[in-house]
Amino acid sequence: RIQDIDGRWYIDYRSALGPIILGYRHPVVDAAVRAQLDKGVLFSMASPLELDVAELLTRLVPGLEQVRFMKTGNDANSAAVRLLQLTQDEIEDLATEIIFGQLRLTVASLTIEQINQDREKFLDAIRSNIDPELRKVGLYLINVNITDITDDSGYIDAIGKKAAATAINQARVDVAEQERKGSVGEADAHREQRIKVAEYNASAVEGENTSQAQIAAYNADLGEKEAEAKRRSEVARQEAEAKIQMVRAEAEQRRLEADEIVQREIDKRMITIAAEAEAEKRRREAAGEADAILSIRTAEAEGIQKILDAKAEGYRRLVIACAGSAREAATMLLVEKLEVIVQLQTEAIKNIKIDKVTVWDTGNSEKGSSTANFLSSMVKSLPALHDIAEMAGVDLPAYLGRVRNDEPGERTAAVSVPEPSGPPPAPTPGTGDGEDS
Repeated sequence: RIQDIDGRWYIDYRSALGPIILGYRHPVVDAAVRAQLDKGVLFSMASPLELDVAELLTRLVPGLEQVRFMKTGNDANSAAVRLLQLTQDEIEDLATEIIFGQLRLTVASLTIEQINQDREKFLDAIRSNIDPELRKVGLYLINVNITDITDDSGYIDAIGKKAAATAINQARVDVAEQERKGSVGEADAHREQRIKVAEYNASAVEGENTSQAQIAAYNADLGEKEAEAKRRSEVARQEAEAKIQMVRAEAEQRRLEADEIVQREIDKRMITIAAEAEAEKRRREAAGEADAILSIRTAEAEGIQKILDAKAEGYRRLVIACAGSAREAATMLLVEKLEVIVQLQTEAIKNIKIDKVTVWDTGNSEKGSSTANFLSSMVKSLPALHDIAEMAGVDLPAYLGRVRNDEPGERTAAVSVPEPSGPPPAPTPGTGDGEDS
C-alpha cells in the first residue's frame, strides 16, 4: 500500500516494475541489501555476484547458454533486435564500423597537438564515444591501446622530431651544468676532506688519551669492586651457613611438633568419629522407633477407618431399605436396641434386695402406704422407652403403645400395649411426636 500527498491510499500493483515484488521492506530483501552495501554496489567491471546469477539462470532456464546484463531495458531490446539473425562475421563487421566511426568522431574533435601530447585525454575520449554505441548492440569495450600515432603528411612525425631535438638540446645543457657543478663540488669535497681528516686525527689523539685515562680509572674501580665483591661474597657465604643451621633447627623442631600434633589429631578424630557414630546410632534407633509407632498408629487409623466405612455403608443401605428416610432408619436402629435398653434398665434395680429393704410406714399418707409409694417411686425412676426414643428424636411405632398421663403435668411409666390382631403396621414417616393423640 502507498499513500499520495493528499492522504489517499492505493495498492501498488506496479511494484517498482519488479524489484519489490515481495513488498516494501521485506526483511529478507533488506538484509541482503545491507550485506551487499558492505561489499560494494558500483563496479566498472562485472562482479562475482553477476557470475553467480548468470550461472543460476543457465541452470533454471532451458536452452539458455549465455547471459549478458544491461543497464536498462532499452539497451537489452536494442541489442536483441540488432544481433538476432546475425552471424559472427556480421557482428564483427558491425562492431568494426562502430569503432572506426566513433574513432573518426573523436579525432575530429581534438587537435593534433592534443592527440600527440595528452594520450590519457585521447583514450578517455575514445572510451566515452565508442563504449555507449557498442552497448546499444549488446557489446562493450574492454580496453583501448594506442601503440603509435602517424599521419600521411608527416606533421605528427615532425612534431615528434622537434620535441625530440628540443629535449636533446636541453639534455646537453643539463649535462654541462651538472658537469660544472660536479667539478666545483669535487674541489670542495677535497678541501673539506683534508680539513676533516686533520680534525679527525686530532680528535683521535685526544680520544686515545682520554680513553687511556678512563681505562686506568676503570681498572682502579674494577679492583675496588672486585675486593668489595669478594668481601660481600664471604659475608654472604657465612650468612647462608648460619641460615642453613637455623633452618635445620627449625625443621627438627617442626618434625618433633608434627609427630606430637599428628598423634593428638589422630586421637581427636577417633573421639569425634566415635561420638558421631554413637549419635548416628541413636538417631537411627529413634528413627526406627518413630517409624514403628507411626506404622502402628497408621494401622490403627486404617482399621478405624475401615470400621467407620463399614458402618457408613451399612447405614447407607439401611436408609435405602427405608425408602431413603433417615428418620425411619434411625427408628429401626432404636427398635433393634430395645432389648438391650430394657436389659440395662433392669440391671439398674435387679440387685436391690427387696427383702432387705425396710420401709417405715407412718400411716399418714393420703395416697397409699409408704411401701406402695416407695415401690412406685422406684419404678418411676426408670424412664419409659418412649421418653428415651423422644430424647433421641425418634417416634416409636404405634404398635408399641403410648404413654398414659395419670394427672396433668405428670407422666407415668405405665404403658398400655394393645393386643395385636395382625401384623404390626409399618411406621408412617413424619406422624406423631410422642404425645397422646
